[in-house]
Amino acid sequence: MLWSIAAQPALPTHRIARSLSSALPATIRHSANESPEPSVLQDMFGRFHNYLRISVTERCNLRCKYCMPEEGIDLTKSSQLLTTPEILRIARIFVQQGVTKIRLTGGEPSIRKDIVELVRGLNELRPLGLRQIAMTTNGIALRRKLEPLRAAGMDGLNISLDTRDPRKFELFTRRSGCTHVLQTIAQASALDFEFVKVNVVVMRGQNEDEVSRFVEMTHEDPLDVRFIEYMPFDGNKWGRQKLVSYREMLDGLVRIYGDRLERLPLEPNHTAKGFKIKGYKGQFGFITSMTRSFCSECNRVRVMADGNLKVCLFGNTEVSLRDLLRSGASNAQIVDTISQAIKRKKQAHAGMDILSQMPNRPMIKIGG
Repeated sequence: MLWSIAAQPALPTHRIARSLSSALPATIRHSANESPEPSVLQDMFGRFHNYLRISVTERCNLRCKYCMPEEGIDLTKSSQLLTTPEILRIARIFVQQGVTKIRLTGGEPSIRKDIVELVRGLNELRPLGLRQIAMTTNGIALRRKLEPLRAAGMDGLNISLDTRDPRKFELFTRRSGCTHVLQTIAQASALDFEFVKVNVVVMRGQNEDEVSRFVEMTHEDPLDVRFIEYMPFDGNKWGRQKLVSYREMLDGLVRIYGDRLERLPLEPNHTAKGFKIKGYKGQFGFITSMTRSFCSECNRVRVMADGNLKVCLFGNTEVSLRDLLRSGASNAQIVDTISQAIKRKKQAHAGMDILSQMPNRPMIKIGG
């Protein structure tokens, strides 16, 4: 009660503010732009994690070289994957603690049968403070779901496309479908999504000669193309010789575009270093995980399809939220487990050569 606070001996201002905040319902505190429990999602280095990535399936209709091992993966039994009610409960807990952005990943999230209903359920968390729902997708089976997803509350899309050449597409993905993806990008751009981004993993000898072609996609359409440095994960045969660095890609574009190339201001908690070409409607950027890490700006945590919480993409420490849910744990116990995991997050991930030797999951099991 507010009157009981006044009856106590004088407190420092910051303690009064904290006491007042704890006396209010969580939804009221959050609507006042205050995180209900700032310490829950904050690590030991002051990073506040307000971005949650949730993998909703391990299944995929492509077999991309950098994501899926050539021999495939052993899928987790369906009984050990999170159900939709479990995903929504975990999402609600995170949003109540200050998460404002949720991204659905996979596998390929669009092949999940109830993906529209899942997005609709997440959309109901907006009164608690959720501001953005996004998805990373390969776009193959997405077109017929674009309008229903937007209507359900989906704000933005990241569509993976590593080459615009149908022949090379089959080499990259071990499947056909390049035309389908290009059509999905065009259709998504014509709808009223807040953003449509194109994710391009650049690999030497595969598609580094297409960087400028992807930049040209931003000429007439307000796309945001993201060039991603090739990263090591279990089974993807990463090697330093296959890495095309951000600097190398940028230097090549400088030779083509000269002073028409503009650097954009860094966004808060940025993952991409952004640029655009003068007069072009869209923009592009580089995700430099290998050569110029952005760990100090990291605000992301991941829940994988089997319910394991992973606080760093390259870390191999995980904690099962699924087991907590199914053992009857209270929300408070789950919050405490999340908080402890985030407090153990390292200041930065290891260098690329060390990462290539460390055990981790294949990317498809983590979630893109």
